[in-house]
Amino acid sequence: MAWNTNLRWRLPLICFLLEAAMVILFGVFVRYNPEADSHWEEEKRQHNISSDIENDFYYRYPSFQDVHVMIFVGFGFLMTFLQRYGFSSVGFNFLLAAFGIQWALLMQGWFHSFEDGHILISVENLINADFAWGSVCVAFGLSGQGQWTLFSVNEYILLNLLHVKDAGGSMTIHTFGAYFGLTVTWILFRPNLEQSKERQSSVYHSDLFAMIGTLFLWMYWPSFNSAVSKHGDAQHRAAINTYCSLAACVLTSVAVSSALQRKGKLDMVRGCTSKMPTLAGGVAVGNSAEMMLMPYGSLSVTVPVPACCLQPFLESRLRIQDTCGIHNLHGMPGIIGGIVGSVTAATASVGIYGKEGYIKAFDFEGPKSDWTSQVQAGYQAAGLFVSLAMAIVGGAIVGVILKFPLWGDPADENCFEDEVYWEVPEDEESHMYRPEEPALKPVAS
Repeated sequence: MAWNTNLRWRLPLICFLLEAAMVILFGVFVRYNPEADSHWEEEKRQHNISSDIENDFYYRYPSFQDVHVMIFVGFGFLMTFLQRYGFSSVGFNFLLAAFGIQWALLMQGWFHSFEDGHILISVENLINADFAWGSVCVAFGLSGQGQWTLFSVNEYILLNLLHVKDAGGSMTIHTFGAYFGLTVTWILFRPNLEQSKERQSSVYHSDLFAMIGTLFLWMYWPSFNSAVSKHGDAQHRAAINTYCSLAACVLTSVAVSSALQRKGKLDMVRGCTSKMPTLAGGVAVGNSAEMMLMPYGSLSVTVPVPACCLQPFLESRLRIQDTCGIHNLHGMPGIIGGIVGSVTAATASVGIYGKEGYIKAFDFEGPKSDWTSQVQAGYQAAGLFVSLAMAIVGGAIVGVILKFPLWGDPADENCFEDEVYWEVPEDEESHMYRPEEPALKPVAS
């Protein structure tokens, strides 16, 4: 059955209504944080701040720029490896992210920066909004507003109720996003997707564009993992740990890619983008990035070796069509990151961190003044299970909603095809199957 993909009235109406809702909600709830407000001069005098350089903007904005590039360029181009899905990868990522960061500012603001009836917005809110969209990028926008909402709830439970340390979002962003998306995919399983199998492969230029996305993500991931860390040693340490883990992951990824090929040739997709990612180290080290993992520990957190065998199993046995390999890049590395974070917290001590550093690293003061590193490790582990539970239950609910045939989904034989939703140049037009004409086999160019 070929579902109707004509979005001429539905898409403009949805965009205008959603943006109108954002204008109203922002007008009612959103105001500037004191450090972005014109009353900053009074704030400086009140808190004995001597210079504008102490404004949080100057600490956070460089990291925000890096994270912003990752979200709009890195993730957008990472998914262009499909030979006829480049417009959709970059374009839909751009569209959905532009709305998503607005909704995330509201959802996270209500949970984390709501004071006296208003959400007080600062550059840190902008970074966290990008993080929220990063979780949706993991599932590649299948789930939309439902996932943003559940992400914010899950993040609140982990960070505010369980007091989990998760600087780089191994659990809140990657584990949640991956298993939410995989559950949605399981619900939406298409047994006849083989009809578009030829478009699920890559071509030379699509792999090259995907490599551009990979490189942007790889270069900026230290900023991603350290962007909202505490000023000083924690932020410094998070960047170093991520840098080391990413570097080690490249070598292990290339080694496995070569070992899996009959003549040892490197596979661009398996080695560098979706199936055997060089980025997995950045995900796996995210949970413990602020901790005293030590550089040799960061180098050890490389996860591609076991990932290579699971993708065929997911589709053949579990009916999960993981086209972009999110389980390899985000799911399993996120789980490993949660485990590494829990173990690293359990082994923390005053001897390793110093007395003041030990208290500061895990916020062992106020309501947590009687906590030990073992207690913190237990909550770290609990946070991983909460993220998995929220992802699976939430993904199942959203998957059922998306299963209704009213979203303009393409027919099985037209999946992974830009021409369904985009105007493409004539020389790039495919012989896409249309209901009014017999199916044609694609002509080799």
